[in-house]
Amino acid sequence: MKTFARWLLAGGMVFAGLSHLFWARKDFQAQVPEFVTDVLPIDKDSVVMASGAVEIMLGAALVVLPKERRRIGAILAAFFVAVFPGNIAHAAGQRAAFGLDNDRARIARLFFQPVLVAWALWSTRD
Repeated sequence: MKTFARWLLAGGMVFAGLSHLFWARKDFQAQVPEFVTDVLPIDKDSVVMASGAVEIMLGAALVVLPKERRRIGAILAAFFVAVFPGNIAHAAGQRAAFGLDNDRARIARLFFQPVLVAWALWSTRD
């Protein structure tokens, strides 16, 4: 069961990463909090591209580095925590993206992030 969950998570991460790079870049840009581009000398598109590349690498690592899966799971869980402010910015800014065009949908999405953290940790533990 954990192996299936880990592979499913890996596939989801690679898919999400590719969507950052290609077809959903504008939607992901709507999630980048203003403070990120205020603090760092980087534009929103570069943030989206970088996070997409990280997602692809983490997803692939879950599959191709089985001896490191526990460490990768912890890194992935930390990544999910790190991008959570983007989800909050998306909800608080009332920005329409990913078909989430109302407050209820954007707020409901926030509750999925802890599930991802738990999934990353659980599926990579013995």
